[in-house]
Amino acid sequence: MEQQKHQEQQQKLPERKGQKRKLEEEIEEEREISLISPDAHQALAAEVSAQVNILNTTFSWKEADRAAAKRATHILAELAKNEEVVNVIVDGGAVPALVKHLQSPPHSIEGDAGPKPFEHEVEKGSAFALGFLAVKPEHQQLIVDAGALSHLVDLLKRHRDGCSSRAVNSVIRRAADAITNLAHENSSIKTRVRIEGGIPPLVELLEFTDTKVQRAAAGALRTLAFKNDENKNQIVECNALPTLILMLRSEDAAIHYEAVGVIGNLVHSSPNIKKEVLLAGALQPVIGLLSSCCSESQREAALLLGQFAATDSDCKVHIVQRGAVRPLIEMLQSPDIQLREMSAFALGRLAQDTHNQAGIAHNGGLVPLLKLLDSRNGSLQHNAAFALYGLADNEDNVSDFIKIGGVQKLQDGEFIVQATKDCIAKTLKRLEEKIHGRVLNHLLYLMRVGEKVFQRRVALSLAHLCSPDDQRTIFIDNNGLELLLELLGSTSPKQQQDSSVALYKLAKKAATLCPMDAAPPSPTPQVYLGEQYVNNATLSDVTFLVEGRRFYAHRIALLASSDAFRAMFDGGYREKDARDIEIPNIRWDVFELMMRFIYTGSVDVTLDIAQDLLRAADQYLLEGLKRLCEYAIAQVF
Repeated sequence: MEQQKHQEQQQKLPERKGQKRKLEEEIEEEREISLISPDAHQALAAEVSAQVNILNTTFSWKEADRAAAKRATHILAELAKNEEVVNVIVDGGAVPALVKHLQSPPHSIEGDAGPKPFEHEVEKGSAFALGFLAVKPEHQQLIVDAGALSHLVDLLKRHRDGCSSRAVNSVIRRAADAITNLAHENSSIKTRVRIEGGIPPLVELLEFTDTKVQRAAAGALRTLAFKNDENKNQIVECNALPTLILMLRSEDAAIHYEAVGVIGNLVHSSPNIKKEVLLAGALQPVIGLLSSCCSESQREAALLLGQFAATDSDCKVHIVQRGAVRPLIEMLQSPDIQLREMSAFALGRLAQDTHNQAGIAHNGGLVPLLKLLDSRNGSLQHNAAFALYGLADNEDNVSDFIKIGGVQKLQDGEFIVQATKDCIAKTLKRLEEKIHGRVLNHLLYLMRVGEKVFQRRVALSLAHLCSPDDQRTIFIDNNGLELLLELLGSTSPKQQQDSSVALYKLAKKAATLCPMDAAPPSPTPQVYLGEQYVNNATLSDVTFLVEGRRFYAHRIALLASSDAFRAMFDGGYREKDARDIEIPNIRWDVFELMMRFIYTGSVDVTLDIAQDLLRAADQYLLEGLKRLCEYAIAQVF
């Protein structure tokens, strides 16, 4: 259990964020921005100054003043949509003027029995403009210091006077949006909003009849809950969870997206709130969002399920039982990289439970997870690797893992971060530990009766994973060696290389069974190319020049024989791409005998050549040949 917790901690938790709202839904997502010329800058500054002057002189209920103030807030908001000119607006003194108009003007001495001109309209325009100015972090504190928060919180309560109109709905929504932008990634302002009493009215607005107001309130709560424990606790204490969970079931994608975002930020790093959310019934509607038409909701739902799955094993099982696996696997194949990352994250958490591992593989999770290892996104790659690490823990998955080429994929992959490399190494170790009993019997069955491609994958994998004690059973009794040799004769360089490496691995394992103080048994001849290829020009791809004579050889045989040849041909040595390689320090008869050992695994070593052959074997790291020479020399004494 402790090891599982450690592994889950190593899995990269995707970062949640508070969200800045778009205050004007009609703004084009792509805006062509041009630099302001000096003349245009001067004209802009003059325009800002004129509108600020209007706001400073029209704070009254007179109809003309209200009309002028409304127009001024509208002009400033339109200008502020272009972030390039925001600084000019702020430098022109717009912030205190706009903050002043967040509140209603004082009543006249005569009273105010009649209708109020442009009621709520000026306040809405001011909140709208300030929201745009707050998009730039450097202006957030300036706006708050000017006293905006208390007025914005008051605007959230405008509906309480019993009046409900489009204007009231709009001013509430703009106030919530402005709070969202002011608090975005600003911990001190998030706290100030709570101190100013902004959270209770926002929670109340989640039940507002206007869906745009609901969405705006949820967006503000989402931002306020992000990495602020006191705000999280107050949101929960205000009984927001039941309404948020109802919003998860909304057919309006904008509503359920904001709701799942709020819940995600509430449970992030807060295990107690996570329990409350689950007890309140969030699990099934969150799973339902995996099939949403809104990709943002799908992403948030997958991330949230991954967080739920970290609580305890029972929750992992419940998530799978309630139908989360299939949509998560479908998301692994989405063109949206964030969807792939979040679904891999969730499956990785779910795959750490024994009961879930076979189900995820059975539903087709292995292939898309293996494909994600090719990603150049480090987080995505690591989440996929962590999920595969979990799946490899179940014996029922091992045959499928090998059958689809999973072992080769793990061995050949290029992994970006060290944590992923470590995870892959542990996955291969897990698979290795499972190669016995019924798992091995099933693999041997596949190697006998399966399709040729599967037979070869099994043989290649078992060369790396099997115990030395099982080599004879696998590679002699069940023809595994024949399959590897077939690959050596393939026209595919990749298959030739895979087979060479597998044969080398087998030879290395076989050597470990030979006691160092006794004559080694003759190696199994089938693991070598054979006598017929010794100094044979057929399929030769490298030639050695020894004492002026040509010796024809085959790189695949040499690669499988020793680390020295592997370094020569795979490393940075000049021999790597050479066709002819000169051997200056070994006699022809010694070199020929050494090569015969490489191709057959067995030579007769006589005393007159043993010393020179031992030096050659040591130079090329041929441990089996060294022991033969040492044994021949030892017989003299």
